[in-house]
Amino acid sequence: MVLCLLGAPSLAPAQSASAPAPMPDTRAFLEEVRRNLASDESLLENYTFSEQYTERRLDGSGGVKSVKQELFEVYPSVEPGKVYRRLVVRDGKKLTEQELAEQDKKHEAKSERRLSRHAGEDEEERRARLEGDTEKEREVVDEVFKMDDIRVAGREVIDGRPAIVVTFTPKPGYKPVTKGAKVIQKLDGRAWIDEQDKQLVRLEGRLIENVGVGPIKLARLQKGATAYFQRRKVNDEIWLPAEARFAGAAKVFLVFGERLELQSRYSDYKKFSVGTEESVTETPGN
Repeated sequence: MVLCLLGAPSLAPAQSASAPAPMPDTRAFLEEVRRNLASDESLLENYTFSEQYTERRLDGSGGVKSVKQELFEVYPSVEPGKVYRRLVVRDGKKLTEQELAEQDKKHEAKSERRLSRHAGEDEEERRARLEGDTEKEREVVDEVFKMDDIRVAGREVIDGRPAIVVTFTPKPGYKPVTKGAKVIQKLDGRAWIDEQDKQLVRLEGRLIENVGVGPIKLARLQKGATAYFQRRKVNDEIWLPAEARFAGAAKVFLVFGERLELQSRYSDYKKFSVGTEESVTETPGN
């Protein structure tokens, strides 16, 4: 809107821009979004890509204690819903051929163990197991829409595409059932939904309660930590992750540890099939 005003400051009333489009019906819009939501793990099963990971650890005064940077090549795994993050560069130094080979060997062994657990399955049993995993994911999505107060807050343009802005905050007293919803319930924030595709474009969240992490919850992320997630449309056909960030303080054994700043950037998407890779490019302007 600002650009339009600057570009045509002397337009007569008869030439003024048309009124903005009405906001979509909230109930119908959110229902379409709910049906479209899927985890990135399932979306990424047919793609290879690169992940640039940066980890900064800060002391209590905000000084940088350490910085770690890693570049991964990410491939689909033999087990649906899994990926192989192959580390290729650590802190600016390429890994040796021997180090790469050792990684590959460990991944192959891990994949074989996964496959052996389901070696006796017939096709019907395998299909039922995978459908069960999908159903669990759907249960989390459905519960999020039940437990959060989600409201349409406006419309913004992201990368040249109109997006509907929604706010979300947990409803008081709701007791989540699924494991994923129990974590998401500790977040509030805003989300941007592509108005045409009804796909999540951006999310900004804030922890409103401490969250335990790790196998036995020894570490706790502190209230006030922030998370950011961005997706972009690639090849004009699918929305995939572009960036993820997290910043917040952590405690271990109830003692303040440090502040963490984590960032992952995703790029170089290629369609993947056995023996075939096809480049996938972002849409213009992304």
